[in-house]
Amino acid sequence: MAAFTIDEVKAVRKPRDSWWTVFLVDPLACRLTLLIANRTAVTPNGVTRLSILLGLASAACFAVRELAAGAALFYLSFVVDCVDGKLARLKGTGTPFGLWLDYVGDRLRVACCAAGLACGQYAVTGDPAYPLMGGAVVLLDLFRYINGPQLKRVREATREQARQAASRRWSAECVFVEDILSRSPQTGVRDLLSGGPVPGDGEGGRGPVGAVVPDGRPLIDLHARFRARFPWFDRFRRALARRRVRTHVMSGIEYHAAVFVIAPLIGPAALLPVAVSGSLLLVLFEAGLVYRIWLATREIARVAAAPYPTHLIAGEAGSEVIAALPQPRNARRTSPHPAPHLTVVPDPKEGVLA
Repeated sequence: MAAFTIDEVKAVRKPRDSWWTVFLVDPLACRLTLLIANRTAVTPNGVTRLSILLGLASAACFAVRELAAGAALFYLSFVVDCVDGKLARLKGTGTPFGLWLDYVGDRLRVACCAAGLACGQYAVTGDPAYPLMGGAVVLLDLFRYINGPQLKRVREATREQARQAASRRWSAECVFVEDILSRSPQTGVRDLLSGGPVPGDGEGGRGPVGAVVPDGRPLIDLHARFRARFPWFDRFRRALARRRVRTHVMSGIEYHAAVFVIAPLIGPAALLPVAVSGSLLLVLFEAGLVYRIWLATREIARVAAAPYPTHLIAGEAGSEVIAALPQPRNARRTSPHPAPHLTVVPDPKEGVLA
């Protein structure tokens, strides 16, 4: 058997995850991953199947109104569900079929637990609000998984339009602010755009700056409108990033935890209020994601109309910084260099900027 360490397990965690996973699941899931990796020959797909069985057992408990047992089994099912990915990345034994199995298993667990919870409470109370609650939970879960890939398609299409605009307008390959933030989540956007160093690919994205982007590439912030309207968001993002938490603080994971763990542990009286409030928060945060990507699509017009970029990657290899370019009047673009470098020549009275 291999002898993995807990540090190796922690190294294969997701760079950022939901706060429920980071604080209440990963501490146990990492230890369980280490035990399975070092003491057994169980495959990631085997772990996924165990998670599905625990989810079905949770649904059965909800159906017979054993709420505390159902909540405990749902939590354990999710812990095990977090183990399969870590185990696959740790041992390099993941399979394409495992992705399908994990996805279908998650949807099956949510649907069965929602049905079990709704049927169990309806059998006792006869209140039609419980079947409606179960149906709403399943529909919202499906909507979230439909909405996510569609937003990703819009995001990629928007980025492609920005690339084409940069190539057509400036004859240069662009760099996106969000890519830098993804590589180094604790980087501040204001510091970056005011001339801060470009983070390299060092440990945790905080290592020494490396030659990660060529000199002269224009920097594009597709979320500039969003940041302008919500200036506190970048501080909020950085605070969460320090703890490995993503900004989508009411995702499906937190929603499921509220409906299937927290509410059942509180008692039957909490089921409907928690489900309704959790549903509203989930819809609110999904709407926020849609609004953010909509603002990004509007930013394309500004990028396409700009005579030259407002920020460039500049400096020698190993010391890249963001250079903020002044905005001379009546600037015109000259013929570009063969390499992805930009030259802007304003009127002679304004001087030359290279």
